[in-house]
Parts: sequence; structure tokens; C-alpha cells
Amino acid sequence: MNFRMTAIICLGSLGVALAAAVPLSAQAQFDHERQGPKLVEFDAPNAGTAPGLGTMAFANNDLGQTVGFYTDANIVPHGFLRNPNGHIISFDAPGAGLQAGADQGTVAISINDFGVIAGQFEDPNSVFHGFVRFPNGSFAVIDAPGAGGGANQGTLAFNINLEGATAGIYVDGNNVQHGYVSSSHGEIASIDPDGAVFTMVCEETCLNFEGAATGYFGDDSGAIHGFLREPNGTITVIDAPGSAGFTICASINLEGAITGYSVDPNNVAHGFLRTRGGQITTFDVPSASTAAGEGTAAFSINLFGAVTGEFNDANSTMHGFSRSARGSFVTFDAPDAGLGAGQGTRPSTNNLEGAVAGWYVDGNNLNHGFVWRP
Repeated sequence: MNFRMTAIICLGSLGVALAAAVPLSAQAQFDHERQGPKLVEFDAPNAGTAPGLGTMAFANNDLGQTVGFYTDANIVPHGFLRNPNGHIISFDAPGAGLQAGADQGTVAISINDFGVIAGQFEDPNSVFHGFVRFPNGSFAVIDAPGAGGGANQGTLAFNINLEGATAGIYVDGNNVQHGYVSSSHGEIASIDPDGAVFTMVCEETCLNFEGAATGYFGDDSGAIHGFLREPNGTITVIDAPGSAGFTICASINLEGAITGYSVDPNNVAHGFLRTRGGQITTFDVPSASTAAGEGTAAFSINLFGAVTGEFNDANSTMHGFSRSARGSFVTFDAPDAGLGAGQGTRPSTNNLEGAVAGWYVDGNNLNHGFVWRP
């Protein structure tokens, strides 16, 4: 997978207001998928079938569209858009490197309710650039001021909100990673909390409609802290109760509620929910393993406060969960998911309805996309 970020990979919206703007054809497609199986597995056409390749779904919107990327047999990543009727559109950002074996290409990471997609691509020189893809298939390229122009440097767009603003990271000429947030007009501001040695604006649902962004950063002691950046630039550091210097903020909704996970002194992960007022509640999926290296990780929170993420069992197998705003849990697994370490079902985002998009790893370590509905 051709992400460029720190060693840690970060394990919503106005759909009700948009209902009048939804074309009838899109609504019909949405209804079609709702009537199908609770968990739909899918593979992008031309996805590779060797271990480590395949299809990975990263985000879904309130219309039931899903985006992500697949890696073909030549180890070239391509972005995709999957519509609710199952039709998949493959795309490559202009300027993306397509050389066989180079693992450059295009990765779609976030989609808003107008069908506008944000992501990143690597050019033939292995420099990263952010992009926005519009529903008509046109692209805009994002390069943050200060981004380096060397291999594995550049800009990666991880989020797009309803206004078309984006957020993500850039790597400068000294290989230092910074967060960024843009306005809908393209003005870009850096995000670097005090004391940060690297900053990560998390992926997919980490920029809300108001322009508040979340993520995490590392300090020079090796500790990891979450953060909230308000639209006016104010940054609040977030450390979950019981954390042993490791807190990951992974998603923010329109109400300003944040979810993520932390790791305790026994190296067990726990999900958390932070209200807009700053109150933090930790939680664990009841069937999650409490062994070192296992636990519960929350990845996405929707407008109604429902949270999705993964939990691991004692075999380090991933399983999906959905937690309601009241705190009740539903767990799920893709039927063809593997049962070994690092295999299983890995949710990514949940939309207004609570439908979850993500991927699963089968017994041959091949990736496949899925959509689960409650």
C-alpha cells in the first residue's frame, strides 16, 4: 500500500439536509442496496489476487457511495468509486505514476455527500500530491506550501468536507511530517501542535463541516497525543484517561464529538468518545481480547454518535463492531474473512444510516472491500 505517513496508521455529515438534493436515480440505487444482504463483499475489476494486493474501501457517504483503492497485478494502485448498485468506476489521477512494480498510483480516501472525492497520488518520481476528484471526473491537484519535492515527500489529502475543504498531511524537504487544513477556496494552513516532532491529521472523517480537524502527534519523548484543531486555529491536546502516552483521535462529527483509541500500560487498546465539551468516555467491545497488543480501536463516528471500528481476539484476528450512541454493541464479520493473525474484518467509516465501509483480509492475505448495514 502506497501511503506515506508515520509508522502509526490511524486504525458525519449533512445527509438529512441534503435529502431534497438527492437525484431520484441515486435514491433508487441507495434503496436497492438497503434491501440486499447486511454485508456485501466486493472486489474492484482488475484487482490483483496475490497476497497483500486486492481492494480496500476507505470511506462511504450518506448516499451509499464508497471509495478506496485497489492494487492490480502489476502493483499499481488505482482509485475507485463504488455506487450503491454495485457499479465500480476505476480512476487514476492525472500525473500518477503507473510503472509496473513501482507502487505509486492513486488512492481515494474520503468522499463527501456531493460525491467529491479526496485522496493522494504518487508521481513517477515518487513525490506525493493531494487531489480532489469532482463528480464529472475532473481533478484538482493539492500541493501544500512547504511540501518537499523529493521521493516520499509531498502532500496527501485525507479528508474532504461538505464545503469542499480538505485536510491531510505534507512532508517537507527535511522529511518532517506536518498536518494541513485548507479552506474551500484552497487556502492552506499548517497544523503543528506545540512540541510536535510529527503531526498526523487522521484519515477519512477527520474534518467536519465547520472546519474542525482532529488527529494525533508525537513529541520528543516518544509519546503520542491526540489533538483537536478548531477552525480559528486553536489546538487542544487530547489524552484519554488511562493512556500510557498513546492516544489516537480518529474521527470527528458535525457536533464536534471525537472518537479514537488509546493504549494502556499493559499495551491493550481501548476505544474512547470525547464530547464537544471535552468529557471522555472509554469503552471496550465485550468480546475483545485483553491480551497485550489486542483490544478495541474506534475509527469513525457519525452525526448521531454511532461509532465503528475493530476489535481483536486472542489470535490477533480483526472483527468489526458498531456502537450505538447509547453504548450498545453489534459485531460483524465478512463471511470470507480469514481467521489468522492480521486477517479478518476491518471497518473504516460509517455514514448517517450507520452503514459501514471497510475491507477484510482473507485466509490468503488478500484484501477485499465490504459494505455492512445495520
